[in-house]
Amino acid sequence: MIKIVLLMLGSILFYSQPSYAVQGIDAVKVVTNPDGGQTYTVTIQILALMTLLTLLPSLLLAITSFTRIMIVLGLLRQAIGTAQAPSNQVLLGLTLFLTAFIMMPVFEKVNEVAFQPYMEEQIDALQAIEKASGPFRTFMMKQTREEDLELFMRIADRDDITSPDEVPFTMLVPAYMTSELKTAFQIGFLIFLPFLVIDLVVASVLMSMGMMMLSPMIISLPFKIMLFVLADGWALVLEMLAASFYV
Repeated sequence: MIKIVLLMLGSILFYSQPSYAVQGIDAVKVVTNPDGGQTYTVTIQILALMTLLTLLPSLLLAITSFTRIMIVLGLLRQAIGTAQAPSNQVLLGLTLFLTAFIMMPVFEKVNEVAFQPYMEEQIDALQAIEKASGPFRTFMMKQTREEDLELFMRIADRDDITSPDEVPFTMLVPAYMTSELKTAFQIGFLIFLPFLVIDLVVASVLMSMGMMMLSPMIISLPFKIMLFVLADGWALVLEMLAASFYV
């Protein structure tokens, strides 16, 4: 999966730069010295590859379903009122594996049209990068709102774009992330509503009983947890998140 994502990262950074179109990357260059000894030199391609690896977290946030899922799960935890349960590590692990599950059709398509032909030396690196960008572009365009694309087109003063295939990644990625933020907060608002009703009911009951010094959160928290468990909330939320990317 990491190799497939690396192909996509290269498509964003090095697309339309033919100087990077090498068939393979030599890990070590062996230079024979006049005295018969050998010197091993790491080529500049390896340094570029290591630099690309440092950008993988940003790529994960920018072109996959990770951002929407993480925000919704964070808002869900806040709506329930449990400060550290589940912990950040649990939410991050769940988000990573759910992201892999949702993005698997895209990864499989990239593997089929770009990675395997490249490994079999049927295409060069630049062609593999161009082919790998197609499935990601299709996925991102389906999740991106038209008004968000128009926003960045206005900012860039680009009125020559007439089809989705002409939208550059430098414009598609921020538009996609903006749409993901909007969608995540809309889902979070809907999740908040039932828990907000419980808080209002508990606060009204406590006030009518004259117990104004008692925090409503202490009383409402067990009821919210019970409601969430009885409704099989985790399964419903995860199913809704997965289905929201392919509606």
